[in-house]
Amino acid sequence: MVPSFSNIHQFCGYIKQLPSLEEKTTKTKRHQNRKSRSEEEDILLVEELRKTLCALWQGTKGAISPESLFTVIWKVVPRFRGYQQQDAHEFMRYLLDRLHVELLTLLPYPNIDSPFIGPKGKSTIVTAIFGGLLQNEVNYLSLDIPPQFSTRGSKPKDGESQVCRLADCLSSFTDVEELEDTELYMCSNCKLRQRSTKKFWIRRLPNVLCLHIKRFRWQSFFRVKLETFVEFPLTGLSMNKYVLNNLHETRGSGGGSNEYDLAAVIVHHGSGAGSGHYTSYARNEGQWFHFNDSTVTPCDSTTVAKCKAYILFYIRREFKLPEYLTYKNGK
Repeated sequence: MVPSFSNIHQFCGYIKQLPSLEEKTTKTKRHQNRKSRSEEEDILLVEELRKTLCALWQGTKGAISPESLFTVIWKVVPRFRGYQQQDAHEFMRYLLDRLHVELLTLLPYPNIDSPFIGPKGKSTIVTAIFGGLLQNEVNYLSLDIPPQFSTRGSKPKDGESQVCRLADCLSSFTDVEELEDTELYMCSNCKLRQRSTKKFWIRRLPNVLCLHIKRFRWQSFFRVKLETFVEFPLTGLSMNKYVLNNLHETRGSGGGSNEYDLAAVIVHHGSGAGSGHYTSYARNEGQWFHFNDSTVTPCDSTTVAKCKAYILFYIRREFKLPEYLTYKNGK
């Protein structure tokens, strides 16, 4: 997860250039004497992430140990304590939500009308980069593998025409769905419950589009993994057909286009949600790298394209941030 965020340069650069937040947290603690020690230490995650990202980009050879970051995560998100396998998508959600809350607490943000809206109607670098809008809620898109592909164990064999593509998953997410009998809609005209349909539209796209492919499903009281290969584009992912048909809305959060290029991929290896191993691929200055614990190796784009992606990170080609989120000179 950290290597993926590290290669989203707008996010990584912003966090790295923040001043040390330890002084601010110390001042905050002076006004929290009535609170318990665990609550006082809750706003340390962004500072530990800053230190970790700075260490990653020092240019020295060898692996770094994120032990301090790991310890803080245990403190602020107790559900991730211990050494058992955890879900990467769930961790990403908790991490981003926590960073957003801490940044709102520690840094002043102007009360202006901004398209980058997060919880409590306020924005931070987290919502500016990762936040989209789906029916009034900020979301990460979790995509089902369509049923016709969900029984496949790998790539189709030679001669087979059907390949599950990322576009199929996106279309399935936004397709019209007929509601079940238990979800009948109460008609305001006839005052009777009627059969109805629902459809998701994306109102606003984020600068960094996080696509979570649902590889685990419940079957006979167990979570089983879908090994279906999902073909995804490395460049030129167009999201135009999935957003509202309105020029202002479809232009997205920062007024940029809806074309995206792949920046990073997280891959789950193993058969179960509670076991296995995570690795990631990330692109830096046109070169792809494979991250496997303390080992980092260069790789080509063909290798990336063949992986069974679990989480995909796409960056908008016209990436724009508002000036008030451009951190300069410690102000």
